[in-house]
Amino acid sequence: MADTFGPMRDADARDGVIGTDQDTDAPRKEPIRVLVVDDHALFRRGLEIVLAAEEDIQVVGEAGDGAEAVDKAADLLPDIVLMDVRMPRRGGIEACTSIKEVAPSAKIIMLTISDEEADLYDAIKAGATGYLLKEISTDEVATAIRAVADGQSQISPSMASKLLTEFKSMIQRTDERRLVPAPRLTDRELEVLKLVATGMNNRDIAKELFISENTVKNHVRNILEKLQLHSRMEAVVYAMREKILEIR
Repeated sequence: MADTFGPMRDADARDGVIGTDQDTDAPRKEPIRVLVVDDHALFRRGLEIVLAAEEDIQVVGEAGDGAEAVDKAADLLPDIVLMDVRMPRRGGIEACTSIKEVAPSAKIIMLTISDEEADLYDAIKAGATGYLLKEISTDEVATAIRAVADGQSQISPSMASKLLTEFKSMIQRTDERRLVPAPRLTDRELEVLKLVATGMNNRDIAKELFISENTVKNHVRNILEKLQLHSRMEAVVYAMREKILEIR
């Protein structure tokens, strides 16, 4: 099963993923318990076979979508949830927040083909500790699991580069606007922005405010246009920095 997921595109990344070091725990006496979540049964089976060869890693369960993943996480209390982003019924990002509620100690690694910046930002905001593309090698999957279990964050180099570029752009745009009065948002737009900041998706915001999902999308679009921003995450960061709203 070597190189099941293929090589990294970034030839300069010798270790395959970029990690952020944090304080690590003492050497583990028990194997790292992993829940594998993906809507493709063959891919789940491939991961199980690969990880079964690792003495310090144990696959304790699998799930085919985000809804099933939340139930399995509550029952199994895994150390690591290895989860896809795009799945039927309930996606990985939407499930991420719920998993953190039912299994607070679980750390979530998104393993996906999606190299969309929005998915990366939303995953991090939802509580994911890692974001890896499926093109990484099989050895790197096990290495990433160990690193995250030891308190590190793992991001594929190409995605880390996008994240750093976006943050640099955010800082530059904020500095350019520092002397410009903040645009005035309507009361409803402020309500929507506050709910976006809590991690709610459009559907949940619509239910909370008793409005249609399309109306929520329009409000979000108007907010981004007024603030001259490009993403939901950037709108929240800007709003907090400019003290348009405070999240407690």
